[in-house]
This record gives sequence, structure tokens and C-alpha cells, in this order.
Amino acid sequence: MRHRAAHLFTPHSHESADRIDRALESSARGLRALWVSLAVLGATALAQLVVVAMSGSVALLGDTVHNFADALTAVPLGIAFLLGRRAATRRFTYGYGRAEDLAGVVIVATIAASAALAAWTAIDRLADPRDMEHIPAVAAAAVTGFVGNEWVARYRIRVGREIGSAALVADGLHARTDGFTSLAVLLGAGGAALDWRPADPIVGLAITVAILLVLRHACREVFHRVMDAVDPGLVDTAEKALLGVEGVRGVGELRMRWIGHRLRAEIAVVVDGDLSVRRAHRIAVEAEHALLHAVPKPTAALVHADPAPAPGHADPHLALAHHHPAA
Repeated sequence: MRHRAAHLFTPHSHESADRIDRALESSARGLRALWVSLAVLGATALAQLVVVAMSGSVALLGDTVHNFADALTAVPLGIAFLLGRRAATRRFTYGYGRAEDLAGVVIVATIAASAALAAWTAIDRLADPRDMEHIPAVAAAAVTGFVGNEWVARYRIRVGREIGSAALVADGLHARTDGFTSLAVLLGAGGAALDWRPADPIVGLAITVAILLVLRHACREVFHRVMDAVDPGLVDTAEKALLGVEGVRGVGELRMRWIGHRLRAEIAVVVDGDLSVRRAHRIAVEAEHALLHAVPKPTAALVHADPAPAPGHADPHLALAHHHPAA
């Protein structure tokens, strides 16, 4: 009763146009997050570049390059969000949401390249230690780099999780790796202040390990999305909501997958075989309605009604059996 009352007094709709509006709003939020983070990282990198020119710090130069590279990752992801807003076509019948997942792959590759560059720089510095000038300015620039990257990382990850974009989350994790690189510069500056040259390369190697751990997490996120993986808890929630619909006697096939930051479901519910077509369709619509309330961020659900098996009646799907041979 509480759910029905809230439904009556809460303005909302499940029409196709409304779902498209929510999808466009998600894409707009993703684009806004990209442009805001691009501005913050660009300002951070420019501030660091001034200190690089003053101090000649190679480590800070590497961190500045990382920040510029991280800002530029907004380009493929921004293109993906713009593509995702395009309507489906007869060739791309599910739309262009997968562009976000492809952008996630590019971002993961960028994180891997950052890890390789950090490792190479640390090893080179260990083999050929160098003096550092204007150490206080370098330390201040390192702190600026860390704060800027960490703010962008938190912002991207939060928005990415809210709109269901694995690519934006991965991009936020990438920003966090560059924040770790900034910390390496800070600790290296501290070692230089103590006249201990190996401090910078040793810390750089430790940070490389941390970047690889972040890379592992980002790879898992993007791999799951590309492989159509969903949280099993979502499936349990969907099944429970469907079984709570009056007239649904069981749930047969239940498939869910993300297309970009949009969740799509394909479901077969079991209903009484003696129902009329209109009544069975009505139950399917109510099942879809329940699903839209129970599962976060669903933009499309296809619900098919199957008649419950009855004695003396053949399986209605028997004609399709030869197309699905047993494994």
C-alpha cells in the first residue's frame, strides 16, 4: 500500500520518451564532469609547468606530462558520450552506448602506459641520480598536482557511479594514479632536501606498484562491462520484484546487461496458460513496471509471457528445440 500511494503522488512516467530523456540527462552529466575535470587538470598542469621552467625538475616534468595526458583522456570519453546520445539505427539497433566501453578500453591502455612511463623514469633516475633545485617550489607543485588529481578522481568516480558509466569511473581511477605520481614527486623532493638522491627513484618504483593495483581494478571494471557482466544482486532484486507481481507464477529467462551507462533487461515470466492475450500482456506490462521501480537505472526492458506447462499440452517452444541443441 505504501508503494502504491507513493506511486500515485510522485510525478513520473515509464514512457519511452521519458526513458530517453533520463538517458540524455545521464550523458549530459557525464559530459559536464569531463569538461569540469578537464579545466581543473589543465589549470593544475599549467601551474606545475611554471615551476618546471623555474626548477628544471625532471620528476615534476613527468608529473606535469601525466596531468596533461589525464586531461586529454576526456577527449575519447567525451566523444563516446556524444555518440551515446545518438538515436538507434537499423544497423546499430541498440544505439551507440557501447562507445563508452570502447573508451574505457582506451583509458585502461592509458593507465598502463602511465605505469610503464613511471617505472622507466624511476629506473632511469635510480641509475643516474640528479640534483634538484628550488625544492620548496617543487614540493608545493607536487601538492598542487595531488590535490587537483584527487579532486578530479573523486568527482569522476562519483558521477560515473551515479550514471552507471564504467568508463568514467576508470577515467577517475586514472586521475588518481597521477595523484600518486605527484606524491612521489613530493617525497622525492623531501629526499633531495635531506641530500638523499635515491629517495626519488625508490618512491617512484613504489608508486608504480600502486598504479598497477589501480590498473588491475580498472581492467576488471571494464572487462566486466565488455563481457555484459552485472552485479548478481541486481538479478536477485529483479527476480524478487517480478515474482511479487500478481499473475506471475515464475521467472524463466532473465538476462540483464549494460550498454554504456544504460541497463537493459530481457525477461520471460510464466503466467497461467488459460489467460487471454490481453490479460497476459497486462501482466507483462505490470512486471516491467515493477522492474523499473526495483532496479536502478533501467532504460529498457522486454518482458515475454510464457504459459505455464499443463498436462496434455506440448511445450510451446518445442518447434524451436532443434535450433538450441543441448551442449
